[in-house]
Amino acid sequence: MNTKKVAIVGGGNMGLAMAKGMLQTKWADAERMMIAEPLKDKLEHIKGIAHGIKASHSNTEAAAFADVIVLSVKPQIMSHVLDEIKPFMKDDKLVISVAAGVTTGYMEKKLGGKVPVIRAMPNIAAVVRESATAICPGKYATEDHLSMARNIFESVGIVVDVEESLMDAVTGLSGTGPMYVFQILEGLSDAGVKVGLSRDVANVLAIQTLIGSSKLIKETKEHPAKLKDLVTSPGGTAISALHSLERNGLKALLIDAVEVAAKRSSELGSKKEQSL
Repeated sequence: MNTKKVAIVGGGNMGLAMAKGMLQTKWADAERMMIAEPLKDKLEHIKGIAHGIKASHSNTEAAAFADVIVLSVKPQIMSHVLDEIKPFMKDDKLVISVAAGVTTGYMEKKLGGKVPVIRAMPNIAAVVRESATAICPGKYATEDHLSMARNIFESVGIVVDVEESLMDAVTGLSGTGPMYVFQILEGLSDAGVKVGLSRDVANVLAIQTLIGSSKLIKETKEHPAKLKDLVTSPGGTAISALHSLERNGLKALLIDAVEVAAKRSSELGSKKEQSL
């Protein structure tokens, strides 16, 4: 078990998911954890479900308490949060951020000194411990710091290491990715209803089809195109459906969506850098 004190600044879905994941994997215990949340209603909710984790309305109290500070806040308020916690930062503390677009260099400059920083991009599936998370180190982060970050995010899913130059791409693909899947599932469910299924049956079949297909790719390690060919028999239903998808540009729409989201992540970071 980790012996460091951990504070999560931001008590939203992601912050709570990470706290629960660390407890469930026993990487951290409640006595060494704190969640900081300035909104009164959210703070009261956290106190009711936090399983002994300390809860505070003060970001500065959390920063003073912890050895590892996880910033689970929106990029738009990151500058303010960094200014708040800066007086409590020491070079032996670790800061981990999940804010889209906010670079390690920006955070290092705002915090001053040689505070180690790690940038991460998980996704909302962390709530059910199935997140896909990418991490990258800042200038002062060591392999030990990266190991701590991996442990934290492995408590809510899988973790990959990438170069920071690729973090906006990660944000566009897996960070935003659950939204694409939700849209696809909603469309499949609506289609099931249109052809005569009840909503409940359509939902169950659409969800399990996605789970099963993803598991098939994961376990066989086959390229999706090869598995697609196994389904599309000559003159059958699947090849007819594929023709419709290709005619309407499904893959192009998904590529465009990832590209737009990645670009927006980069724009958020650029605005931060310009404000320094």
